Amino acid sequence: MKIAIFGNTHKHEVQALIDLLTDFFSDRDVHLLFEKKLYPQALQSDKFNEKSVHPIESADFEADFAFSIGGDGTFLHTAMNVGNKAIPILGINMGHLGFLADVAENDVKAALNALLNGNYVLEDRTLLHVEAGDETVELKMPNALNDVVVLKKDSSSMISIDLSVNGEFVHTYQSDGLIIATPTGSTAYSMSVGGPLVIPCAKSFILSPVASHSLSVRPLIVPDDWEIELSISSRSHSFLIAIDGRSNTLNEKTKLKIKKADYTIKLIKQKGYTFFDTLKNKLLWGIDKRS
Repeated sequence: MKIAIFGNTHKHEVQALIDLLTDFFSDRDVHLLFEKKLYPQALQSDKFNEKSVHPIESADFEADFAFSIGGDGTFLHTAMNVGNKAIPILGINMGHLGFLADVAENDVKAALNALLNGNYVLEDRTLLHVEAGDETVELKMPNALNDVVVLKKDSSSMISIDLSVNGEFVHTYQSDGLIIATPTGSTAYSMSVGGPLVIPCAKSFILSPVASHSLSVRPLIVPDDWEIELSISSRSHSFLIAIDGRSNTLNEKTKLKIKKADYTIKLIKQKGYTFFDTLKNKLLWGIDKRS
């Protein structure tokens, strides 16, 4: 068995987790593949074994599972590296909320045992794919697990965003931006601007304006097999696009086409896990202090 491990080196707890993983798998027929920035810390582990612990040398790595050590941002980084390899990802939470990375530090050993025993469930999560209408523009990482966000580049004025779906013009947003989120991303940026919470397995995309200059404009949900087109105009003649937080500056003449990616990301979840439990535990959703 091969396990690829990605992590947030800015978290001081990472070393303890690496020590735990190398110790747990030291007497098992498991090869641990650490991304290059984590590998020096793996070398420091008391259970380091050069026969079973290796660095990931290229994007063409192969593994049976992938571990993400950090918060949801680290999970997005892991998903980007896994890409279309269909490698299931286990998220070990060292951040704050942890909707994607939801295994707490004190539950890691139980989760590892469950993984080895096949006592887990897999969830397929939809991604967004972005194409730029300008052939000279190359978006090197065009897929997003959480969201694609179009934002104004300067701080003084709004931008205008023309939205069409399946070739039909829908609306011109006068706002600071527009978030196109997957159900997975409904609890991220989209939620912070008033977007709805959506069950992760729902087959839909959420369009939520950022600081819309209209009280009548509300978030919109569309089927995930529809194609979204955006045309942007601004005083600066440019705009920002963030694909799971990876930002690019584009000319306002660049039209965007957004649709469902041709692969999914597989999440490893513990049996008994439910999305509603996570909402209640992480966001205190539905909690009534009067009762």
